[in-house]
Amino acid sequence: MPYREAFRTLRINPNKYLCSIEALFTRIAKGKGMPYINPVVDLGNAVSLKYTLPMGAHDLGGSSEDICIRLAKAGDTFLPFGADIEETPDVGEVVYAVGQQVRTRRWTWRQSEHGKITADSSDIFFPIDGFNDFNKDNVIKAQAELDSLLKNIFQCEHLKVEIV
Repeated sequence: MPYREAFRTLRINPNKYLCSIEALFTRIAKGKGMPYINPVVDLGNAVSLKYTLPMGAHDLGGSSEDICIRLAKAGDTFLPFGADIEETPDVGEVVYAVGQQVRTRRWTWRQSEHGKITADSSDIFFPIDGFNDFNKDNVIKAQAELDSLLKNIFQCEHLKVEIV
């Protein structure tokens, strides 16, 4: 899996910090089944599994800043799911962030309580991470299927797609 090699290149131990898609497959292989979170996140997880791609879902509602992937810097904070105490990511760690609020640590490893999808979420960002030379076609297929499913099941509008 190229994600393990990418993690190594980013100085992330792929044995300690599993890429989200690997963690999902591992959970299923151990007989724990698919986690139930909510219909939108569950749909994203199903598409993620179908195309073997790490995907996230972030509520961007109420944020005046864009989400971006970047290196963590001093002052960034991360609140793990279900936690009350914020963590400080390592400076230089690859993160998805909105301002100084880290939404995903170690690229595709773990998402934050901030930006969690709820029944009130209406502005959602779905990062689909892939590689031009390995699985770009699957990224495009996953995006198209997710787009279609969100429109048909949830009547979503104003979907914006960017492939970088």
